[in-house]
Amino acid sequence: MADPKGFLTTPREEWPRRPVAERVRDWDEVVVPGALLPIIGRQADRCMDCGVPFCHEACPLGNLIPEWNELVSREDWRAAAERLHATNNFPEFTGRLCPAPCEAGCVLAINQPAVTIKNVECAVADRAWEEGFAPPAPPDRLSDRTVAVIGSGPTGLAAAQQLTRAGHTVAVYERDDRLGGLMRYGIPEFKMEKRHLERRLAQMRAEGTKFRTSTTVGRDVDAAELQARYDAMVVATGATAWRELPVPGRELAGIHQAMEYLPLANRVCEGDLESSPLSAAGRHVVIVGGGDTGADCLGTVVREGAASVTQLDIYARAGTARDEDADPWPTYPKLYRMTPAHEEAGGLGMAPEADADVRVFAASTLRFAGDAEGRVCRLDLVEVDSGRRAVAGTERSLRTDFVLLALGFSGPDRGDGLIARLGLETEPRGTIARDAGFATNVPGVFVAGDAARGQSLIVWAIAEGRAVAASVDSHLTGGEARLPAPIGPFDRPMTV
Repeated sequence: MADPKGFLTTPREEWPRRPVAERVRDWDEVVVPGALLPIIGRQADRCMDCGVPFCHEACPLGNLIPEWNELVSREDWRAAAERLHATNNFPEFTGRLCPAPCEAGCVLAINQPAVTIKNVECAVADRAWEEGFAPPAPPDRLSDRTVAVIGSGPTGLAAAQQLTRAGHTVAVYERDDRLGGLMRYGIPEFKMEKRHLERRLAQMRAEGTKFRTSTTVGRDVDAAELQARYDAMVVATGATAWRELPVPGRELAGIHQAMEYLPLANRVCEGDLESSPLSAAGRHVVIVGGGDTGADCLGTVVREGAASVTQLDIYARAGTARDEDADPWPTYPKLYRMTPAHEEAGGLGMAPEADADVRVFAASTLRFAGDAEGRVCRLDLVEVDSGRRAVAGTERSLRTDFVLLALGFSGPDRGDGLIARLGLETEPRGTIARDAGFATNVPGVFVAGDAARGQSLIVWAIAEGRAVAASVDSHLTGGEARLPAPIGPFDRPMTV
């Protein structure tokens, strides 16, 4: 415990963000670069080194949070980086993209603002790269076993890195032209600059992991033939089948899925396109869906220069303090949160109504209406109660000529034929069935991440990648797994 009175004398301090008017003019990360380290030391001092650190249980990776907090407070960055990487392959990803369930489980959060664990994690990860504390870790010797990993999202990459470091020959197959899955084409640049992804991929290549891009297993490569070529296969394709909104007028032009829209904006940042063919510039935008994907769309349409934007959330507006009856500590509470994207849209006055928040809560879409050319021009909505039942007399309309559907994902994509060709059994909800050891009904084929778990968090994706790697290693060696697995259990509900 670095400072026995730190939690009493030091308030919570967040990583500062750049001014709204500045950051909406570019695609760089929203935080102030280089301003974090003085804050991080003070926040690490607030950690109480609890006898029972509930942040461990709240983190699917079982991160050694009190340990690296104390090391950061001593400015021992190398040791802190070692502790951090002991449980997390990609802390620079989670430090930027995870909603931090660990902070909800912080004992200090019982009656005070929690330690900024996520910021400390990100600072340690970045410092590790700057100081050379994260060199490639190739295996001392190679086994004669081969593994195919299908999908290069956080689950696939974590599994591949762990198995490569264990000495197996690993090839990762990715259907897109670049690696990273949703981290590449789903997460906007302002949330995580892709240089962080490229740096980690370079490390993995140096360790010996092989990558095959622009290769859809089930279409470009026969899945059964691929299975026969490798000693084991890990399916980590994610849950990319998006949910639809079956209401009248859905067929109108100008209504798009979020994952039709976001990849194009990311390709502009990659330099593939001069401008997006689905740009929101000058449009009156409505985003249907109140989750993280909706917020990603929001920040993107702001930067593209939308005329106005409204985000519909089917849930009622949450309070600003934890409801001890509904969400007792240390569960992740449902709170009203202002993301950087909401801060940007509200600060620029982009809401069609005189409100600093562009969100409309407890709202359900009834129908779309179109103009003479068949393009959407209006969205009709109704207020709903806690049971999602329409409240009589609350119907109203929003002007719109550009609608984005950010309703989440239902399971893995069936269009490539992977599941059918391998003969994988599925659950009623559409995910791939597996046992407690991540094995499918097909010998030698394992599944992890959103493809089996359903839509979840990046921290769960990495945890499952590490855990499936331990199971695959045990399967290949015929003995006890040599790789560490996160705390699990992996059949419990999502933390957030």
